Amino acid sequence: MERVPVLKIGEILLVSIQIDMEDQVALQLQEDLAERIVATGVRGVIIDISALDIVDSFVGRTLATIASVSRVLDAETVVVGMRPAVAITLVELGLSLPGIRTALNVELGIAMLARQDEDIDLLGDEDDTDQVAEPTP
Repeated sequence: MERVPVLKIGEILLVSIQIDMEDQVALQLQEDLAERIVATGVRGVIIDISALDIVDSFVGRTLATIASVSRVLDAETVVVGMRPAVAITLVELGLSLPGIRTALNVELGIAMLARQDEDIDLLGDEDDTDQVAEPTP
């Protein structure tokens, strides 16, 4: 069975789904993500579905469950890259995906997470703009 890779970038886990999301793959992703959130203590999860042409009701519900589990583990989830056809299908299936925030792409997803949690440097960059320089004599 194929697995979806989960990459850690700063304080974010990035999941880019590049394979067909069969039911077993979706369930394995749910388990893998929960384990990685606990192991790494990240505060954000981005799931990129831009390569998916279709999302069925099971995968849609699994994404909603992933978001709920992440929230319980103190991490917010943003789904990015949803194609118009996927959005239309989800609406037609009556899946509103409660608790899932969406963004058009990964960059906007990172910005959304950063706005939500401004105290944490999500990408792990060093930022000296908060430090006050000592006046020179």
